[in-house]
Amino acid sequence: MTSRVAAAIEAAHAEGRGAFIGYLPLGFPDLETSIEAAVALAENGADILELGPPYSDPVMDGVVIQEATQAAREAGFTMSDIFPAVRAIAARVDVPVLVMTYWNPVMQYGVDRYADDLVAAGGAGLITPDITPDSAAEWIAASERTGLDRVFLAAPTSTDARLGLITENSTGFVYTVSTMGITGERTELDAAARTLVARLREHGAEHACVGIGISTAEQIRGVLAYADGAIVGTALVRALRDGGVEGLAAEARALAAGTRLSDTRDQLA
Repeated sequence: MTSRVAAAIEAAHAEGRGAFIGYLPLGFPDLETSIEAAVALAENGADILELGPPYSDPVMDGVVIQEATQAAREAGFTMSDIFPAVRAIAARVDVPVLVMTYWNPVMQYGVDRYADDLVAAGGAGLITPDITPDSAAEWIAASERTGLDRVFLAAPTSTDARLGLITENSTGFVYTVSTMGITGERTELDAAARTLVARLREHGAEHACVGIGISTAEQIRGVLAYADGAIVGTALVRALRDGGVEGLAAEARALAAGTRLSDTRDQLA
């Protein structure tokens, strides 16, 4: 089956852009506003939406996202809200909708049931930060059956054998993290991410998109010099928190301005 996520990345490239992948937590500040925010993000430059259901132990999230997901949980968001929210968003936008979820809620729900319900809602696939391909046989089988994309994470600490496994089993793109810990100086992140993308290419990765620590159009330009897409989360969540949906839309437009590949080439010349 054709990967909807890979097709979106390739469509951006055909327009002379790198892909802009935007993350927002579902249910923040409330369910209806989070749906409007996701639609606004897609309408203001995001090529792919990455939606995160609130989780009680978000080990990868920084403070801004942790506070947002906690607020969403306090506002009453539950697992049962995921698929109606995805359905409402997917019905209004043309961009693929990925759910970024820790693995335990999927297991609790039932892997095949989760896959079927996500397809029925119009979702494109899952980003799974805390499960590796060698532990994901049930999800790999379910995604192949349903045509959902499966996005695994690669880190600078990953061995070559692990990167090969990740590349072989990911569809859409490989989520390339510049660090698995607290983000450091931008120059250090760039060096780590650039090296990791090069290693993934050696293992045959068609699409590698970089996340963690990207918050400005200038940083997006830098990432797109070597990667297929840039993933932004915290800057968007902060914009939604501080400026509502209108503030988020403005931030998305500003970030999308950094995706033009001609600008990236000019910067490198």
